[in-house]
Amino acid sequence: MEQIKNFLRNKWTKFTVALAVYLLWFVVWTGNLWMLLGIPLIYDFFISRIFYRKFWYRNEELCKKSKTYKTVYEWVNAIVFATVVASLVHLYFFQMYVIPTSSMEHSLLVGDYLYVSKVAYGPQMLNTPIAFPFVHHTMPFSTTQKSFCDAVKWPYHRLPGLKKIRHNDVVVFNFPAGDTVLVERQGETYYDVVREYEERFGKADGRRRLAKDYTIISRPVDKRENYIKRCVALPGDSLEVREGVAFINGREQERVEGIQYLYMVQTTAPLTQYALESLGISECQGNGANYYIHTTPAAAEQLKGLKTVVNVRRYISTGDRDVYPQWGDERWSQDNYGPIWIPQRGATVKLSMENLPLYRRCIEAYEGHKLEVRDNQILIDDAPATEYTFAMDYFWMMGDNRHNSADSRYWGFVPEDHIVGKASFVWLSLDPTKGFPANIRWGRMFKNVK
Repeated sequence: MEQIKNFLRNKWTKFTVALAVYLLWFVVWTGNLWMLLGIPLIYDFFISRIFYRKFWYRNEELCKKSKTYKTVYEWVNAIVFATVVASLVHLYFFQMYVIPTSSMEHSLLVGDYLYVSKVAYGPQMLNTPIAFPFVHHTMPFSTTQKSFCDAVKWPYHRLPGLKKIRHNDVVVFNFPAGDTVLVERQGETYYDVVREYEERFGKADGRRRLAKDYTIISRPVDKRENYIKRCVALPGDSLEVREGVAFINGREQERVEGIQYLYMVQTTAPLTQYALESLGISECQGNGANYYIHTTPAAAEQLKGLKTVVNVRRYISTGDRDVYPQWGDERWSQDNYGPIWIPQRGATVKLSMENLPLYRRCIEAYEGHKLEVRDNQILIDDAPATEYTFAMDYFWMMGDNRHNSADSRYWGFVPEDHIVGKASFVWLSLDPTKGFPANIRWGRMFKNVK
């Protein structure tokens, strides 16, 4: 046993272990050969100790002479160490995410705290490396002061992951339409407000009025709001929604147990809170005789069995001008959508005035090309274009609460450089409508996300 302890204490053993971890993590995994420059620092820390003998010994002498200095040094050292470790773990391995809205009910509930794996699909490297630690895009106790400096910007780069995104994975991603934000109306999507202003005042005057009425800012990809949805369609898939049911490449989407729809319910007497809770219904609006209820098909069937219930009918939207790509008419809706092809890296699509609205944002906003239409001719980077080859993969994300989810049906494709990670399991769940300790949903603790 003593020999083992001596072996583990040996400076060469420590150096070998540290070097192996460093090489595998920061050189092999990241593929960054510049990180090899860190090897001399590791060697000096464990073996040669040149930096210590010339400089760091003075710090130890000061610690011996002054208790105040020692206390301050220990606190600063602990804070810096904790910040570095937590930042590395957050960047490379996982992050925590709390469900803020009901868009994923009944699969995920408001108040679910999730473990989101970044290793699953490969961690996305920072676009804005200079930022205040442990905050997203806005400084604490402020709604306007940004927490990052965009003087230094890095291009998109993702490290190798354990697997690729698959159908029905629950994915956390940066909100694609969150590139532009109205500071005073951050709860609304900028592009929705733009369309509202353009309809009221005309295109040119509407944008001028909007710029006058609000503070408009932009955010890099890694500083946009985090969203969570289910991946319904993958790159290269064809998607269509028929009466609320998604079809992928002509086949019905694999059944999702917690998926919810909006039902119109007629009753002869008011529904009790006990009846709603026993059926797991948390979203209900009504006047005692007519209700609008978001729930699962199974719970809807149980509703039909209640004595006071006269009729249960699922709502089907027939036309919606607000669905992507906002054609200007009601040709599609959230329940009858598509068909639409999901762009794939390396795939080429024929461009026409008919399909350009579907892919224009991919070409301009996500892949950074200049796109114009002159005399019914499409120009990309000032050159006539009849086709386009995509540089990234794209995904189609939808919420499980199909009639209460702002998802790809309203803002389009999710580019691969927006993917954050895979929702793995619920590590804590708190009911926001109840007080402690009744608010703890013990049955959801460490439940896998499916």
